[in-house]
Amino acid sequence: MKGIFLITGIQASGKSTVAQVLAERLPRSVHVRGDVFRRMVVGGRADMTPDPSDEAVRQLRLRHRLTARTCDAYFREGFTVVAQDVVLGEHLSEMADLIEGRPLFVVVLAPRPEAVAAREEARGKDAYDAWTIDLLDKGLRTETPRIGLWLDTSDQTPQETVDEILMRAREPDSWAL
Repeated sequence: MKGIFLITGIQASGKSTVAQVLAERLPRSVHVRGDVFRRMVVGGRADMTPDPSDEAVRQLRLRHRLTARTCDAYFREGFTVVAQDVVLGEHLSEMADLIEGRPLFVVVLAPRPEAVAAREEARGKDAYDAWTIDLLDKGLRTETPRIGLWLDTSDQTPQETVDEILMRAREPDSWAL
C-alpha cells in the first residue's frame, strides 16, 4: 500500500501513537513528525496561540512546507509515508495541496473532548498552554474542512484505529485525495 497518510487532530488526540503504529504495520514506511521542524527553531521561535502573530503563522506554514517536502522525498524513494502534526482550519487544505504524492490519505482523529482530557491527564504532560481542549476541539469541528477520513477514536485503542484506517484505505475512492 504505497501512499502518504497525513494524520491530524488536536493535541492528545492520539496522532503520534496512531502514526507510529500505522508505520510499524506497513512493510516499507517512514514516520514524519511535523513538530520536529518547529523544535528545530532555536532562536526566534514563535509558537501558535489562540491569537497568533504573523510570525507564528509564517513559521507554521514553513513547518508544513518542510513536512510536505519530506513526505514527497520519501514517497519518491518508494516509501509509504505516515506524517503527523496538528493541522487544523484552513491549514489542512493548504497542507493537502502542498503534498504532491498520491494517493494522499488524510486522517483526522476527532475523539470527544472528555476523551482528550483523559488522555492528556494520563500522559503526564500539558500541551495546552494558552489553548484549551474545548477551544481546539471547536476549531477542529467548525473551522477545519471536512476532507479525508474523520474518526471519533474516543473508544478505540490505537491498534483499533489503525485497523480501521487500513480497512478503509482498501476503498480509497471515498476519501483519498
